[in-house]
Amino acid sequence: MRKLLLLLALCVAGAASLASAAAETRYTVVKIDLRRERLELFLRDDSGVEFKRLDRLEAWLAARNRQLLFAMNAGMYHADFSPVGLLVQEGREVAPLNLAAGTGNFFLKPNGVFLVSDAGPRVVESSEYAALPKEGVRLATQSGPLLLRRGVVHPAFIPDSDSRKIRNGVGVSGHTAIFVLSEQPVNFYEFALYFRDVLHCRDALYLDGTVSALHSPALRRTDFTRELGPILGVAVP
Repeated sequence: MRKLLLLLALCVAGAASLASAAAETRYTVVKIDLRRERLELFLRDDSGVEFKRLDRLEAWLAARNRQLLFAMNAGMYHADFSPVGLLVQEGREVAPLNLAAGTGNFFLKPNGVFLVSDAGPRVVESSEYAALPKEGVRLATQSGPLLLRRGVVHPAFIPDSDSRKIRNGVGVSGHTAIFVLSEQPVNFYEFALYFRDVLHCRDALYLDGTVSALHSPALRRTDFTRELGPILGVAVP
């Protein structure tokens, strides 16, 4: 069986860049080299029913002789589990780009899009995606806020914010997509600095908070927090 590169990482919150944090914060990091692994977006089964849970997706794939090596919630969704923003599966736009104003994390501008094209993975600001050529874009998911844009932390983030939650997100480095889940509550600023200063990403996107979930047989883990909308995953025959 092929194995993804899995990294269990520690971020020392007492370091200079995170001096305001009170204790060590642990993150689980999954790095996927998209030159070797194929990332997919999942939402509904063949009958149009949403998967909602990582174990249900795993069972559906197993019935088709495929093994789910990695999965993580892929962005924000409505009460009916449909995506709040853009969703592209296998080159087909399932939900349109959402550039509207609103309240909540998704609408904390700039928000962004994680995409995989023939050129590899990217995280871009949502309005930048609108101007991109869509030919060759195989998958895309929109969420918000952006954690990093060209190495700059989102301007609305507050270093000493007491809004601490379990959070997950995705950054890019070359041909590698880097997925991160905090195992302890963190604020947005700390989360962004982890991507920038520890993982050396210039662009990173917040995916979600309380619903953050990870599937990894290598880590003997299939999380269930709440039912999910879109799911990012790697599955093999």
